[in-house]
Amino acid sequence: MSWLKEVIGTEKAIIAMCHMQAMPGDPGYDGQKGMDWVIKKMYDDLIALQNGGVDSVMFSNEFSLPYMTKVDTITVASMATAIGELKRYIKIPFGVNVLWDGEKTLDLAKACGADFVREIYSGVYASDFGMWNTDFGRVARHRKSIDAGNVKLIFNILPEAAKYLADRDIVEIAKSTVFNCKADALCVSGLTAGSETNSQILKRVKDAVPDTVVLANTGCRPDTIEAQLSVADGAVVGTTFKVDGKFENGVDEKRVREFMSIVKKFRGQD
Repeated sequence: MSWLKEVIGTEKAIIAMCHMQAMPGDPGYDGQKGMDWVIKKMYDDLIALQNGGVDSVMFSNEFSLPYMTKVDTITVASMATAIGELKRYIKIPFGVNVLWDGEKTLDLAKACGADFVREIYSGVYASDFGMWNTDFGRVARHRKSIDAGNVKLIFNILPEAAKYLADRDIVEIAKSTVFNCKADALCVSGLTAGSETNSQILKRVKDAVPDTVVLANTGCRPDTIEAQLSVADGAVVGTTFKVDGKFENGVDEKRVREFMSIVKKFRGQD
C-alpha cells in the first residue's frame, strides 16, 4: 500500500487540477475583474471537481503564462489569498504547485496546509522559458527549515515544454532521482498540457522504481485512463475535465462524473 491510500484515501488516485486564472503581476491578469473574479472561477471549478467525484485536487497558477522559475512574491501571496478564501469549501485532500518554483511551492503548501506538492525539483533543461537549472539540495534544506517534512513531494521528471540537457535515459533519471532526492512520487508527462503520457514510458519508469508512486501527468482521457492506470499508481488530470476538453475553459462537472465512473469501475468500486 502506498502513501496515496494514507493521504488521498485510495490507490489509483485521481488528482484533479484546479487551474487558477492569471494572478496580479502576470501578463494575462485582468485588473478590471480583479481577484474576486479569479476566486469565483476557482470556486466554480473546485465545486464541479468535487461534485464530479475526484479523489483530490491540486491548485496551480496554470494561467500565469509565460512561467517563471523564480516566481514573484505577489504570485504566491495571491494564490494563498485565493486558497484561503476557499479553504472552507475544500472537502478532499489537496496539493499546490507554483509554476515553476520549488521553494515557493513549499512555502504555499506550508501556509495553506496542503498535503502534497508537484514541481520540477531535479535536472537541468532547455525549455521555452530559457535555461532551467534546479537545485533540490537547497529546496530540501528549505523544506526542513520551514517544517514542511509532512508535505509529500511529487517530482515531475519529464517536464512539459522542456528537454533534459544531458543525454540520459528515463530509467536512469527515475532511479537516480529516487535515490538522491527521496521523491515521494514521480510524474511522467507529455509535451504540453493535455498531451497524452506515453504508456510505454510509464511502464519503463514504474518497472525501474517499483516501490515509488508513479503518476501519469498529462493527457489522461476516458479512452486512455484504464491503460494508464494499469501501469501507473494514479494520474493528474486537468484538460480532460474542462468544457469541450479545451485547456482555456472551465471545468465541466458532467465530464468529470463520466471520467470518474470509468476510474471507479476500474478500481472495482462500481
